[in-house]
Amino acid sequence: MIRYLINKLFYAFITLLGVITVIFFLFTILPGDPAKMMLGQNQTADQVEAVKKKYGFDKPLGTQFLYYLNDLSPISFHSNTSEDYTYLSPNKYNASKLFTIGNTSIVIKTPYLRESFTKQGKKVTQVIGDTISNTFVLAVSAIFIAISLGIIFGIVSALYKDTSIDKTIQIISTFGMSVPSFFSAILFAWLFGFVLHKYTNLEMTGSLYELDDFGETMTIKWKNLILPAIVLGIRPLAVVIQLMRNSLLEVMNQDYIRTARAKGLSEFQVIKNHAVKNALNPVVTAISGWFASMLAGAVFVEYIFGWNGLGKEIVNALNTLDLPVIMGAVLVIAIVFITINILVDVIYAWLDPKVELS
Repeated sequence: MIRYLINKLFYAFITLLGVITVIFFLFTILPGDPAKMMLGQNQTADQVEAVKKKYGFDKPLGTQFLYYLNDLSPISFHSNTSEDYTYLSPNKYNASKLFTIGNTSIVIKTPYLRESFTKQGKKVTQVIGDTISNTFVLAVSAIFIAISLGIIFGIVSALYKDTSIDKTIQIISTFGMSVPSFFSAILFAWLFGFVLHKYTNLEMTGSLYELDDFGETMTIKWKNLILPAIVLGIRPLAVVIQLMRNSLLEVMNQDYIRTARAKGLSEFQVIKNHAVKNALNPVVTAISGWFASMLAGAVFVEYIFGWNGLGKEIVNALNTLDLPVIMGAVLVIAIVFITINILVDVIYAWLDPKVELS
């Protein structure tokens, strides 16, 4: 297991390095001067030059990339000269010195994702930290809906194969996979938040935390979670239904299922103790991919419902060309993808003893 995890972490590091490289060069070659983006329209030539020097924008592209890697690395090198970009400023880095060689200090620190262009020097880690918890709550709620209902409907559909129940579930599942999330979000917000508002008491827009009627304290509005969670969970729900149905039908034809029946076990025990567990393997793999992609796929859902999460923050950053926020958000999503894929491989092996960790 340890050797397996070490191999996985090595390939995860290579993948993450590739993502970092693509992110940096993709957004660096965009037209526009980052220094002018940070200062806005009312800037002077001296101010632009000062910002370029402070953030390393005056250096060659290769040097800027090394600066970016140094900022992200938990163990990094920093100059003791205040004029240098890598100067170990306490306002910039949350770091602890390991040792010093000449004018360079080697430190251990939290990754530095730089500062937002549009939020008056606010760190990107703060921007992401303020919003990712809301996105996490939304994603967990949506995947819970997809897992619980998807597995149940998938089992029912398999057990009642080719009946009216099965056909109805298949029609609903197909419709759920074919409708784009942004269209579902608009439809649900209009129907349940506007047309049927007096019956549902749901709002068209709203976030998890909102100011009270007096504008003094933040209160939790759980009802605002209902519509975006359902919309975000529709497509993975449809996928889980199809996967669970097809996988269970395949498992029910295996020899060990017939053996279990021959031993006198009831149909409920056969399905519960033998069929469902083995049929869950492809479902777990699909769920892992959907859960990670929900952090990225929540962009349209959050924006339409006004949910103050990472997706909405990415849209706002794209509108204002806040490159550090966009780069940081994409990097965080990539890390979530990689982490979940490693965890899923371990869970997959646990569910199926025939799979070896190698």
